[in-house]
Amino acid sequence: MATHTNSETVQEEYFQFTSGIKKQLTIIGVVGAVLFVLGILYLMIWGGGGHGHEAEVAGAAAEGAHGEHEFHWYERLFTNLWINNVYFTGLAVIGLFFTALQYAAQAGWSASIKRIPEAFGAWLPYAGILMVGVFVAAWLSHSNLFHWTHSYLYDEADPRYDAIIAGKQAYLNIPFYLGRMVLYFVIWFMGYKYIRKESLAEDKLGGTSHFHKLVKYSTIFIILFAVTSSTSAWDWVLSIDTHWFSTMFGWYVFASWFVSGLAATTLIVVRLREAGYLTIINSSHLHDLGKFVFAFSIFWAYVWFGQFLLIYYANIPEETIYFVERLSSDYYSPIFFINLILNFFFPFLVFMTRDSKRHTIFIKVVCTVVLVGHWLDFYLMVTPGVLKENGSFGILEVGLAMVYLAAFLFVVLGNLAKAPLVARNHPMLQESLHHHT
Repeated sequence: MATHTNSETVQEEYFQFTSGIKKQLTIIGVVGAVLFVLGILYLMIWGGGGHGHEAEVAGAAAEGAHGEHEFHWYERLFTNLWINNVYFTGLAVIGLFFTALQYAAQAGWSASIKRIPEAFGAWLPYAGILMVGVFVAAWLSHSNLFHWTHSYLYDEADPRYDAIIAGKQAYLNIPFYLGRMVLYFVIWFMGYKYIRKESLAEDKLGGTSHFHKLVKYSTIFIILFAVTSSTSAWDWVLSIDTHWFSTMFGWYVFASWFVSGLAATTLIVVRLREAGYLTIINSSHLHDLGKFVFAFSIFWAYVWFGQFLLIYYANIPEETIYFVERLSSDYYSPIFFINLILNFFFPFLVFMTRDSKRHTIFIKVVCTVVLVGHWLDFYLMVTPGVLKENGSFGILEVGLAMVYLAAFLFVVLGNLAKAPLVARNHPMLQESLHHHT
């Protein structure tokens, strides 16, 4: 697992992506695929949309208002594909953002764990292919995943013409939308390639020249990410509810992505440490990672409440519809409050004490809950806008999430095994070795 070097303080550690780990991930993926297929078959044979009379009334109202076609099983399929695309893309790009943030801030404490979030970026090309593929497939099949893609909305002679959506056509049109989507992934992946290349060169050659390049590349990436994280949130999530708008939505998606990425990084660090890797990680490192998860869970709740309070107080119909749609539903309303419990109250109360952020059992439980909770957050962002009251949760949702999780971990852990786990020639590694809080 670990081989000694000439360094007196640091061992060169390589993560072993063993056949046992691959087997476990394969089992997760296969079980997920079976559940997913069974869920699809259930929808195809018996249907799966609706929640009684409420759904029938809502469906009839929607059809009268927007001319939408009846519910089809593939609508739920596309909805779940999109939720997982957005969620796991967020984990990948936040891993890169967190790495860039450490270099731009010239932080020393994180030098010993930076390989983990850095490896998340390896998922970006797969995420890009999946994102483009699912969008094009949904568009060609006339799915309601993005209502604005229907051409009749822009035809003034059609009774289903929508003046509000037609007014956004300059921004919401297929060529421009796909072009932006491709551009996001090109920017993010190029940022990953440059940062990863210099990071490996720094580890191999030492010195400070690569470190200074990393500071420059990281700063550029952070600036680009500040713009693209918001615009991608508008494109991939906000435009699902085409009539609705929120000036805080980019921050909201970023907050959900960021705390998810922090929880994933922290959980992997803890699991590696328990497996005998990352021997230089001490309780102070875990404490700081726990503080990040704690702090940004509060930040997410702050943005959530800020967005909700402003819309509630103003009480403007075109703004309140987003929350009315979720709170007035017998199905979505419980999820609305569970979302708050999992993503704010639970991590806030558990991580309030200093000791809880230094014990791995608390860290593992909180980070797992946060990761599940923010997947549910994206579920609540996407599903009501697409499926209305046909939204549901079952083996299809669980199975597809397991497939994505297995694929994501295969890519990330495979990438993690290609370089030393500890960046031994990082100029600030000694600060990380002696980090105590």
